[in-house]
Amino acid sequence: MKILLLGKNGQVGWELQRALAPLGEVIALDRHSQEYCGDLSNLPGLVHTLHTLKPNVIVNAAAYTAVDQAETEHAQATLINAEAVALLAKEACALGAWLVHYSTDYVFNGAGSTPWREEDTPAPLNHYGASKLAGERAVIWHCSRYLLFRTSWVYGARGSNFARTMLRLGKARSTLGVIHDQVGSPTGAALIADVTAHALHKAMQQPELAGLYHLAAAGSASWYDYASLVFEQARKAGIPLALTSLEAIPSSAWQAAAKRPLNSRLDCRRLEAVFELSLPPWQQGLQHTLTVIFGATH
Repeated sequence: MKILLLGKNGQVGWELQRALAPLGEVIALDRHSQEYCGDLSNLPGLVHTLHTLKPNVIVNAAAYTAVDQAETEHAQATLINAEAVALLAKEACALGAWLVHYSTDYVFNGAGSTPWREEDTPAPLNHYGASKLAGERAVIWHCSRYLLFRTSWVYGARGSNFARTMLRLGKARSTLGVIHDQVGSPTGAALIADVTAHALHKAMQQPELAGLYHLAAAGSASWYDYASLVFEQARKAGIPLALTSLEAIPSSAWQAAAKRPLNSRLDCRRLEAVFELSLPPWQQGLQHTLTVIFGATH
């Protein structure tokens, strides 16, 4: 089996190279790849890659993720998150290939406190969320063999993420304010990759399992809770911090170009039931990843 992986150097893409390897030959590309085009902004190049390689599975871990920049870069965000995804879906259909694609909690407006289910009506608050929703709809419209995973608050042992940002700021500042009224589930890239490989293996044997699933670690936390655990673990690991005061602040105190949803909780019971999984608590994966990050900082 031939698997084409796009976005190989992102947090999820990096872990997918490991997780997908037992399933077949993985051809991993990013936007800088030379032999084949892996750049989602180059639609003709993508078509040529797909026609040349003829993969059995396309896994798209690439995306435009600059949430605030998307408010002024509408065209670029739409090109990568929607138009390129539509192309991948059409080509997957033509090839008879499976398509795996990732979306986000930002397709919802964040109202209430109940975890969002797959069938709840999306209503994105920003252009990033709107572009990701358009990508979702393209996958569902053009492709029958697909796994579409909505996830949230993704982090990994490599690349930039909230945990690394907090650690950097905690070393430089004595006081830090972190938002307490946005709630979601910090979800490790390794968990996403492992679940993807498991679900793909099962779905290829049972095509009726194709569909949209929510994928996030169990439990929920605010950004303040998330930061608190990062600093707690850093102190236990002997990481020197300048931070003496961590303050909980409301979203209204943080100015950003894009509005964020307050409630990013995802109900993952469908995924767990269909693929016979038990998703671990968010603290478990984060603690493991922080151990790796701390080791790299010493």
